[in-house]
Amino acid sequence: MLRSLAYLAVACLLLAVSARAEEPGITATSIKIGNTAPYGGPVSAYSNIAKAEAAYFAMLNDQGGINGRKIEFDSLDDGYSPPRAVEQTRRLVEQDGVAFIGGSVGTPSLAATEPYLNSRKVPQIFVVSGVDRMHQPKTYPWTVGWPPSYRGEARVFVRHILHDAPDAKIALIYQNDDLGKDELQGVKDLLGDAFDRSVTVASYEVTDPTADSQVASLQAGGARFLLIAATPKFAAQIIRKAYDTGWKPQIYMSFVASSITGTLVPAGVERAVGVISSAYLKDPNDPTWRDDADMAAYRAFFAKYMPGSDIGDSFFESGYTIGKAIVATLRQCGDDLSRENIMRQALHLDGVGSEVLLPGIRMSTTPAENDPLHQLQLVRFDGKTWVRFGEMLSSR
Repeated sequence: MLRSLAYLAVACLLLAVSARAEEPGITATSIKIGNTAPYGGPVSAYSNIAKAEAAYFAMLNDQGGINGRKIEFDSLDDGYSPPRAVEQTRRLVEQDGVAFIGGSVGTPSLAATEPYLNSRKVPQIFVVSGVDRMHQPKTYPWTVGWPPSYRGEARVFVRHILHDAPDAKIALIYQNDDLGKDELQGVKDLLGDAFDRSVTVASYEVTDPTADSQVASLQAGGARFLLIAATPKFAAQIIRKAYDTGWKPQIYMSFVASSITGTLVPAGVERAVGVISSAYLKDPNDPTWRDDADMAAYRAFFAKYMPGSDIGDSFFESGYTIGKAIVATLRQCGDDLSRENIMRQALHLDGVGSEVLLPGIRMSTTPAENDPLHQLQLVRFDGKTWVRFGEMLSSR
């Protein structure tokens, strides 16, 4: 009898191990993660996020991986094209057999792939878009966003404007997709019935060659404040065009375009002096962090795993921090790497830190509030770096 029970226990154990080994993308020695990013196309600067994720996983693998498993990071180019993103995501899931999608980049691409991944119950975690639909756990329970809400950021900007200029005339230029529309809605949230008389609006398509005509139209309205809800290429154009035509509004620019390398240098840093944005990451070029031990660790990582790249590019910091969120999730999973448990743990992060997050900011999620980051600080560009001012603010 005892021998029979022992055989039964061993058989059950073997079945459990076998079941775990058969989880999609999981072997005894590896975890396969899928990802798409715009390595080509109009917002290719965003691909630096995925490049930093790959570098972070390379560092982790050199340190032994996670419980003996190395990460295989399968990142494909979607060109910032929704149809292409769907095609590449289907390939990752149905052909390459990834365990989940992690840290993918770009609002249009993510919005296009979200219904497919949720219908297949494939985790789509820590994706780089702050649109509201990435934070709707009841509608999309298999999706977790990563950056703060774009809509919330717009509310932060408008509150700041109205504090000193309650009757302000505001110009808003936005990308005609979920990114821009969420920022537009955030402005409407604050102004309510006053929106139509206070705000002049123009939009552009990501396929447009420039946004010059939109800037000219807004300039004619004489607004003192300009809100830019744009990706880096177009934000650079807008700053440059406004400056070169002699229009000098106070500019507020979404953090999605706050890269000094990706936006302000192409615009011309002299044109960008005084631009206000929001931040949740440290600026590696800010003297404030010269002797910061956490930034020293990041610089060491960067020197070894991303040699020749520009450490001042905040997109690399984003990828590094997303990598930490993914790894924290996988460590919490223990040996249960089923998609269900990966999703469960992604929704139960409790204060995960990163060397490059601003002091006091940590990543936390719950099933009801699946936005890991929801704190922002206003920053102003002084010609060399972003300078923080004011208190930490909530984007919720």
